[in-house]
Amino acid sequence: MSDNIFNTASPNTKSERNTQEFHLLEDRFADIQLLRYQLDGFDNLSLQQKTYLYYLSKATLAGRNITIDQNGRYNLAVMQVLEAIYVDYDGDKTTDDFIAFTTYLKQVWFASGIYHHYSQDKFQPKFSIEFFQAEYAKIPTEKLPLKDKQTREQLYDTLSRVIFDANFMPKCINQNPNDDIVMTSAANFYENVSQSEAEQYYKNLNSENSNEQPSWGLNSRLVKENDALKEETYSTQGRYAEALKEICYWLRKASDFAENDEQKHVIALLIQYYETGNLAIFDQMSIAWVQNAKGQIDFINGYIEVYGDPLGIKGTWEGIVHYKDEEATKQARQISESAQWFEDRSPVDARFKKKSVQGVTANAVCAAMLGGEEYPASAIGINLPNASWIRAKYGSKSITIDNLIRAYQQASLQNGFYDEFVDDPQTIEWIRQYNDQCDNLHTLLHECVGHGSGRVLSGVDPNALKAYGNTIEEARADLFALYFLADEKLIELGLLDNPKAFEAQYYTYLLNGLMTQLARIELGQQIEEAHMRNRALIARWVMANSDGNVALKVVNGKHFLEIHDYQKLRQSFATLLCEIQRIKSEGDYDAARELVEKYGVTIDADLHQEIRTRYNTLNIAPYKGFINPLLIPVLDNEGAISDIRIDYSEPYDEQMLRYSRQYPFQP
Repeated sequence: MSDNIFNTASPNTKSERNTQEFHLLEDRFADIQLLRYQLDGFDNLSLQQKTYLYYLSKATLAGRNITIDQNGRYNLAVMQVLEAIYVDYDGDKTTDDFIAFTTYLKQVWFASGIYHHYSQDKFQPKFSIEFFQAEYAKIPTEKLPLKDKQTREQLYDTLSRVIFDANFMPKCINQNPNDDIVMTSAANFYENVSQSEAEQYYKNLNSENSNEQPSWGLNSRLVKENDALKEETYSTQGRYAEALKEICYWLRKASDFAENDEQKHVIALLIQYYETGNLAIFDQMSIAWVQNAKGQIDFINGYIEVYGDPLGIKGTWEGIVHYKDEEATKQARQISESAQWFEDRSPVDARFKKKSVQGVTANAVCAAMLGGEEYPASAIGINLPNASWIRAKYGSKSITIDNLIRAYQQASLQNGFYDEFVDDPQTIEWIRQYNDQCDNLHTLLHECVGHGSGRVLSGVDPNALKAYGNTIEEARADLFALYFLADEKLIELGLLDNPKAFEAQYYTYLLNGLMTQLARIELGQQIEEAHMRNRALIARWVMANSDGNVALKVVNGKHFLEIHDYQKLRQSFATLLCEIQRIKSEGDYDAARELVEKYGVTIDADLHQEIRTRYNTLNIAPYKGFINPLLIPVLDNEGAISDIRIDYSEPYDEQMLRYSRQYPFQP
């Protein structure tokens, strides 16, 4: 039974929308809690801005099936069959089989596929194969996703193996250094290609003596046919053509309502990139996007982050539309305008510093629509573009997504977490007083100046760190933020009013890295996800190299964190930051591998069991994500948009089924 306390009455007027009770907690299943996020200040936008945002939102949703397919070649077929069963099911909905089936389908929706969005392990169904077989038999043939001359029996054999055989394609991303991580990963970026073949292929492309090369492989699938490697490029003429045509359609509609010519130029380049698949045009678009700081509305749409590729080369499709939170943006701009100050005073070797930090634009924003890899689980801070040479020459844009952060923080109020995992009442009070504020500042520092800091030495292959690149980059940005969170500069800027406020974030960061994030991982598993590896690496390295300054103590059979000197801890962060930046700047693969494998991967089994047991007593879902609002155009008598209405009441399953109907595009 879901914890649905949201007021499902749909408001019909602007007055009703402004006064409706907004409940945050929504559906809950497996290890997931769904939340609502509110579009604060939306009614203050002009009709042109609302319309622009509406069309951009349609483009954000249209790429949904791209992400699902990238996460595994069987994902779309599995989802379509599960949805057909769910929609037409006429049996007893209180049976264990149907309840377990519904949970599994919701997990597949949430993860954009059959693999957990953090652990990368394949979901194990708790409904019986007999239930699946019986319900599959009821699906009309015309509703089955049959390809070529495939029979319904052949499709059943394939899907039953995919769903129920735990040993068949068990991981979306395999990071075990002893395996061929390309061949043993189910992520749909390669076909019949080995790790060594893929690495050599892209090493050859990057061998050109130029520091301004495109991000080769970002928007393609590498396959081997007749012993020859070739790329299936994503474009309106290639793979994902139908979805990309739909995205371009809505982008063109949006362009007519853009706030300025610069936004129109960015959209025109993005459309040209989607139509051609030319990565050089993507770079042109990225530069134009960075340089356009005008307007209140902005968006991200494309193959961006490479966490979904075991080699960290290929981008997963994502979309997000947002508008500025002008009041909250003041903090972000104070930090971004001091970017050179932070860079000059970074503790890293002078060889690895930027002499001139270019164009760091920072805004606090409200998300208006999430799509692809950003939905239902979303980042709360983003810094782009990822190409190092564009960042060095033209700068970067950084956003912190305030309405998502607020939703997370409100959902965690009074959940008993710190009472269970912190044994000192004074520390608990300090955390409650300052941690939300410092956590927000840590995100700002991480995104605004952390990712934009430092430089890669000339001639270093951008993929030199291979599978460890994502973890090292996130550790670098986190350490930069942690180091400067304790700096008097934040007091000077008026961002903190207590010089010891940072201690709350230092404590909770290490607590998470050493202990509490283990609650998210199944017993017997290792740490797989890059951000979790990063936090574990930092926390464990610090504890191992702090001469007892950071330690775990046992009280009444439970482990607790103790920190003796916070300024010494800051220096530990500085020491590790120096090494992490050196690894990044020099492309030192061996050192990256040693650090990550030693500190960021393995888990102490006894501690893991303890943390899971303690966490389970709190009845907190370890993962959270979001249900999108429904943006509804209000039309006048001539059929023109006269307003955009927000409806927060759409249930999770109805939203997912609607997206499947509206955006059914196949690769």
